[in-house]
Order: sequence, then C-alpha cells, then structure tokens
Amino acid sequence: MEHYLWLIPVGFIIGTYGTLVGAGGGFLVVPLLLVLYKDENPEIITSISLAVIAFNALSGSVAYARMSRIDYKAGILFSIAAIPGAVLGALSTALISRLSFDVLFGLLIIVASVYLLLHPINVQNTSRGNSLQAHPQNPIEADHSSKKHLYKLTAGIVLSFFVGYLSSLLGIGGGIIHVPVLVRLLDFPVHIATATSHFILAIMALTGTIVHIITGTFYHGVHRTIALAIGVICGAQVGALLSNRLSGAWIIRGLAVALGVVGLRLLFIALL
Repeated sequence: MEHYLWLIPVGFIIGTYGTLVGAGGGFLVVPLLLVLYKDENPEIITSISLAVIAFNALSGSVAYARMSRIDYKAGILFSIAAIPGAVLGALSTALISRLSFDVLFGLLIIVASVYLLLHPINVQNTSRGNSLQAHPQNPIEADHSSKKHLYKLTAGIVLSFFVGYLSSLLGIGGGIIHVPVLVRLLDFPVHIATATSHFILAIMALTGTIVHIITGTFYHGVHRTIALAIGVICGAQVGALLSNRLSGAWIIRGLAVALGVVGLRLLFIALL
C-alpha cells in the first residue's frame, strides 16, 4: 500500500476538478492509469476508475445535496435507465484489446471537447419547445433561488441507458457525456446539471464496480483504488465549494479544454 501513497494527492486534484465540472474525474483517472500502467488490461483500468468515481460522486453528491442543487426526480429516473447499460458496459470491457481501448477512449473525449468548444452553452435557461414530453422542475440554484427548467423525460431516459453503457465500458463514469446532454439537450441550468450528474454518477459507477467485483477483476486494483479514493473524497468537497464561485460557462470551457488535452495526449502515446 505504501507504494501507492503518492496517488492520494493525485486523487485530491482529480476529485476537486471532477466534482467542479460534474464529470466524476473518470476522464482523468483512466488516461492517468493508461499512461502509468501500460501493461494492464482495460478491465483492471476501468474497475479502478469506476470505484474511484463512485467515491468521488458520493462525496460530491453529499456536498451538492447540502446546497439543494440536485434534481432528485430526474436523477433517480435517469439512474434507473442507466443501470442496465452500466452492467452491460462493464461486462463488455473484456472484449476490447488495450490498443483499441486507448484509441477509442482518446477519440471519444476529443470529439466531446471539440463539440463543447464549437457549441458554447448558453448558461441562461431557455426552453426550446418540441414534441417530446416536458416536465417542469423547480430545483434550487447555487444562489438558492428557485428557477424552473424543462427536461424531456423520454429522451433523458433513452440517452441515460447509452450513457451508462459507454461510461461503464470505458470507465469514465459518464459525467463528460451526461453534463452536456443535460444542459444542451434537456435544458438543465449548468449548476443543476453538474450536481444532478454527480448523483447519477454515484449510482452508475457503483453498479459497474459491483460487476467488476463479482467477476473478480477489481481484486487487482484494490490498493490503487484506496489511495485515489482517499484523495477524491476530500477533493470532491473542495470542488463543490469552488463551483459556487465559477460561472457555468467557465465550468464547461474548462471541461472542454481538459478533455482535448487528455485526448490528444492519449492518442499520441497509443499510436507511437
């Protein structure tokens, strides 16, 4: 265990930023582990990442709950839809080679980065009426003011299944996908989206972790998970507090830049 103590401060940084952007930190944990442990198979990498995300998301959700920023109705419904996808994703990881995993992961987060940069999100909540069923909610914003927003329930449930699958397959937890979906497609205010995403992440990541425990994969990453988890639990509290001091636009821009840098770095290493 002492060989992994240096992962505690690394986990703190990941927990802080992951909670700040509502992504759970998996998009940082996975490439970090891929770079550090070049001979590990994707199953071990994703099992460690999902467990760390579960700790981070749980800690962050507690902090966000105290701020009354979680939309529980949407979070519960989307989590229920994501659970089957998370189970299938965790089981599918064993079918992917390490090289294919690296390239797929790198390309995914680069695409996400470019999309967010080319399509900046309007932080002000605007309702775009369409034929999908819309449900008004009244969550409390970061400034404790009530603000109605609309989300399309049917679309959110369908998308959550695929987010659960892809996030568990790659060990990223799904925050880098769920936050843009909640904000751009389902009309969530950014600060509500990051908090609700964290709540969903806690359930999805825990589901994927349980699958890896049952299959015996997680055993190989316990010590690294413990070290990273200690850091992310503390960092998540800091990230939630910092989120009150930054605008939604800067949160999304920061996420986009981080995704692009990590994705390019990962592809560069994989294709050498």
